Amino acid sequence: MRMFGADSVNFVSTSTLELVGWFNFLYSSVHFANGILDRRTDFLLFHSNMAAFRTAVFSFGLFRCTARVLRSGNCSRRQLLAGLPAVIRNNWISLCTGAGLCAIPFTQKQGEGLSHEALVRRASSLVTDSANTFLSQTTLALVDSLTQYVKAAHMLITLQKRYVASVTKLNPMEEKAVWEVIIRQRAEVTDRRNECKRFESSWKSAVDLSLLAVEAAYSAGADHAAVTARTGLQVAQSHVKEVQQRSLEADRLLVESSAERAERTAHLAAAPAEEEDVPEAYLRED
Repeated sequence: MRMFGADSVNFVSTSTLELVGWFNFLYSSVHFANGILDRRTDFLLFHSNMAAFRTAVFSFGLFRCTARVLRSGNCSRRQLLAGLPAVIRNNWISLCTGAGLCAIPFTQKQGEGLSHEALVRRASSLVTDSANTFLSQTTLALVDSLTQYVKAAHMLITLQKRYVASVTKLNPMEEKAVWEVIIRQRAEVTDRRNECKRFESSWKSAVDLSLLAVEAAYSAGADHAAVTARTGLQVAQSHVKEVQQRSLEADRLLVESSAERAERTAHLAAAPAEEEDVPEAYLRED
């Protein structure tokens, strides 16, 4: 049998490792590019594609290290063979992974995680999450606006009651100052009421959207997402209903206070005329 020289062994070993390394790198890179460019489920396959790319990079690094050792012209065959285990020992993970990639076709599983049903369920879960976020923000805005409206209404009620109680003790300048405060408070109540109407419209749209998201999640089989969305919807409706009850009560008290103030003002306006009629009638009788 003919024995090959050191240069022949070096050339054959280097060529073989070059072929394996380049094939491993190109094969993994092609599958990585296909996973990024061809599929429409990038957000689901990103981690697996990055793992394949890292494997290709590690394998290419092993190829470079091994080729550098084998190409050193100053080393004998014994030195090359003695240095090769150290390279393999330092890069055994890349070597094993690269060999596995060369032996087994790198294909993506079309199992449960990538089936159409699973993708639809995940998409419906994303829809319910977005609907819950919209509902939470509109609920917070509506509750806060209703709370501020109730405070403004109670402040106006207090001012009107104080005015009615002390109207007979006020001089014209003081009465004018009190009326200016009442008018400003009325304007604030009106602004708060309009703000509540705007946020209530947005909140109703969020409720309708949440109901549609819950129905879509149920039909897609995402029962957990549907139950979570429905629970959040019920909590939001309960919270808003509680604040709306306080708002309605404030409206009722405001109407009563305004009626009392109007009645008191009319009574005070008619009182001087009645006092003046008494002397005139008395003089006619004389």
